[in-house]
Amino acid sequence: QVQLVESGGGLVQPGWSLRLSCAASGSIFSINAMCWYRQAPGKQRELVATITSGGSTKYADSVKGRFTISRDNAKNTVYLQMNSLKPEDTAVYYCNADAFVGGLGFGDYWGQGTQVTVSS
Repeated sequence: QVQLVESGGGLVQPGWSLRLSCAASGSIFSINAMCWYRQAPGKQRELVATITSGGSTKYADSVKGRFTISRDNAKNTVYLQMNSLKPEDTAVYYCNADAFVGGLGFGDYWGQGTQVTVSS
């Protein structure tokens, strides 16, 4: 089917930057929207950013102006550039893709998550 593999998480100090990557592989014919979600301890998973196949983007108010989502359609990869990180950005970040798989149609696929910790 489809596998999403995230990378790029880690421990950084407030104000630093990180770049997350998520590569999709498998029997993919096409991908519509790709998203980044995050889940902090004790909180619900929240949508951070979305990018369509055409490149349109949307962001949560809490990250506007600091985070940038982008994608490389040829590589089936989505990125999240995170600048001016704050302690409240600490969470497990998950990649999500709406992908068309041969024989199955469109489906919702998730990565395993990557930890981002912002602390001094």
